[in-house]
Amino acid sequence: MKQLFVLSLAICLMTGCRIYKPYSRPEVNTDGLYRDMTVEDTATVASLSWKELFTDNLLQNLIERGLEYNTDLNIAHLRVKEAEAVLMNARLSYLPSLSLNPEGGVSSFDGAAPGKTYNLALSASWEIDVFGKVTNAKRGAKAALEGSRSYEQAVQTQLVATIANSYYTLLMLDRQLVINKKTLESWSRTVKTLEALKRAGESNDTAILQAKANHLALEASILSIQKSIRETENSLSVLLAMAPQTIERKTLEEQSFPEELKVGVPLLLLSNRPDIRQAEFNLMQAFYSTNAARSAFYPNIMLSGTAGWTNNGSGVILNPGSLLLSAVGSLTQPLFNKGTNIANLKVAKARQEEASLSFQQSVLNAGKEVNDALVQWQVAQQRIEIGKQQVGALQEAVHKTELLMQYSSTNYLEVLTAQKSLLDAELVQAQDQFDKIQGVINLFHALGGSRFQ
Repeated sequence: MKQLFVLSLAICLMTGCRIYKPYSRPEVNTDGLYRDMTVEDTATVASLSWKELFTDNLLQNLIERGLEYNTDLNIAHLRVKEAEAVLMNARLSYLPSLSLNPEGGVSSFDGAAPGKTYNLALSASWEIDVFGKVTNAKRGAKAALEGSRSYEQAVQTQLVATIANSYYTLLMLDRQLVINKKTLESWSRTVKTLEALKRAGESNDTAILQAKANHLALEASILSIQKSIRETENSLSVLLAMAPQTIERKTLEEQSFPEELKVGVPLLLLSNRPDIRQAEFNLMQAFYSTNAARSAFYPNIMLSGTAGWTNNGSGVILNPGSLLLSAVGSLTQPLFNKGTNIANLKVAKARQEEASLSFQQSVLNAGKEVNDALVQWQVAQQRIEIGKQQVGALQEAVHKTELLMQYSSTNYLEVLTAQKSLLDAELVQAQDQFDKIQGVINLFHALGGSRFQ
């Protein structure tokens, strides 16, 4: 037995023990990942918890419900439990397996008195992990568990971002609905004014019909916005695992966010982004799967033994019997298995390379998302400032053209054009406010905002 163990150890040392080599992260170049930015500060908006970023208490209530009841998140939680069970099983593989094997028999030959025999034995078998089969399985199971946890955190982060995005979409639609209804009242007054001017002989049917057509188009637009509100409420309700219903909410004007958003150094993405961590754990798992595939080329060493009592064929069943002991050591060296081990190793290597490319790509994708979100926030902020000036100018233009229409010969088309331009500008301004908020949400998600309370 000792010689068997020494021989196995010598073979392992001769092969360099590559199958025991631990995983190490491949080189990842994050230089220039953030476009047109030189960042040295490690502070980042991702260090804020979602409660610190989204201060609307009604939104916070919705997020808390989603974190508790969302179906996808609960499924991710169950996957973590599955991975924990697999890891526990892999750790127990180091222990010997035990089994109790009681046997009893009665036999008689040529009419003689029956002989009663029994064996009360405890059997044990233990695979010696000289070539890393069990070790790599355990390490792979641990990587799978960490990958499942990262996936759960990625689902959490995505869920918070989706709930917040849906909530602010409702606020934007509410704002557009208010603008449309307010404009509808103004256009109703314009129709009445044109009708009065017609009676005075200062207008015609064409002006009234054009104004009424615009009025009807606006009514149709209001119906479309109301439909979008209902659909968004329904989608958000299902996301929160509840029946479709009205979502209680505040207004777009009541929302507040940090005036400055910090992105931190690109290297932080490797630790902050749960999807990147998941991709790396997948790579780690593939690495240990390759090691396990290599270990299949080496011998399997098994130690087994039996201990117990036997009466050794005595006719008396209730006696202490004799002590039964046995021990066996075996070594199984694969020689030819139809190329299965070679094929398994090639598959494992290919999957490891695939996981490595996925990991590298996930870093690049994260950098793109950070850049896109930051540009969205910056551009929306600039558009809001321009939009304020545009709305102010158009409000004055509408007021003056309405006065001119009543007291001069100003063409009605100038009034309708000014009113339509003002409506479009106000709707765009509401969209820009939403885009700015969405930029904050996207940047929080892109940077790996993942603090949950």
